Amino acid sequence: MGTYLMKRLLAMVLTLWLIVTLTFFLMHAIPGSPFNEERNTSDIVQQNLEDHYHLNEPLMVQYFLYIKSLVSLDFGPSITQPSQTVNDLLGRGFPISFELGMLTLLIAVFSGITLGVLAALRHNGLIDYVAMGFAVLGISIPNFVMATLLIQVVAVNWEILPVATWTSWRHMVLPTLALATGPMAIIARLTRSSMLEVLTQDYIRTARAKGLSPMKIVVKHALKNALMPVVTVLGTLAAGILTGTFVIEQIFAIPGMGKYFVESINQRDYPVIMGTTVFYSAFLIVMLFLVDLTYGFLDPRIKLHKKEAK
Repeated sequence: MGTYLMKRLLAMVLTLWLIVTLTFFLMHAIPGSPFNEERNTSDIVQQNLEDHYHLNEPLMVQYFLYIKSLVSLDFGPSITQPSQTVNDLLGRGFPISFELGMLTLLIAVFSGITLGVLAALRHNGLIDYVAMGFAVLGISIPNFVMATLLIQVVAVNWEILPVATWTSWRHMVLPTLALATGPMAIIARLTRSSMLEVLTQDYIRTARAKGLSPMKIVVKHALKNALMPVVTVLGTLAAGILTGTFVIEQIFAIPGMGKYFVESINQRDYPVIMGTTVFYSAFLIVMLFLVDLTYGFLDPRIKLHKKEAK
């Protein structure tokens, strides 16, 4: 167990270092400067600003300076907001983005598993057709299109829920639904197909022969094994949800990290771009690691280390 964790930790650090390196050099490969002519800065002022942010240093020097700051968890100051550091922006925006992402993930997982189980238990029935038809629509419609439809129908036409900001539970409903529809549909289809396969296994027939109730068979025996494919894609879905919040946050004017990230790209704010990328990459790498650990919980046959051959 200790060897496995050490190997995974080293792999996580190496992966994060590769992401940081690629992002850093690709970002600096784009022509131009954060202090361009649109900011109406003179050559002397621009030179002083570049000196202050070390942008006039050789690229490798900038790279090692940034790696040094990352070791101390210092993402540096924002170029466009000199009074704010990237750490300040992350501390203010990430909790909102995280709340939106986790609410979306919970709704997607719970609703998707429920729909998938019901569709499998009522195979080729009305519930199956309705659930899978809904899943096809959820996969086909992008979240930004779903967000536009929800705003038009629910907020504008029906005037049931508000559109913008993130101040109460009523403001959370529309962006969460817009972001959860796609992942929920994917989980529903995976759960249905996996449940149909599991329900034909011999141990399920044995459980039925013993007279166990259908609910106990599904919950105790079938569902746990049927969730393995869902857990497999959960890390990828979590990554898609957390990065997808940037688009939804812009549509619904949610003051999360999406606002700062989009503005930093438009304004070439290198520290904010790098800080957001590194922070989210580290978060998603940890999420994928937790998903791997979940395998061992769901299926005791999966071990975290190889047994020595006898």
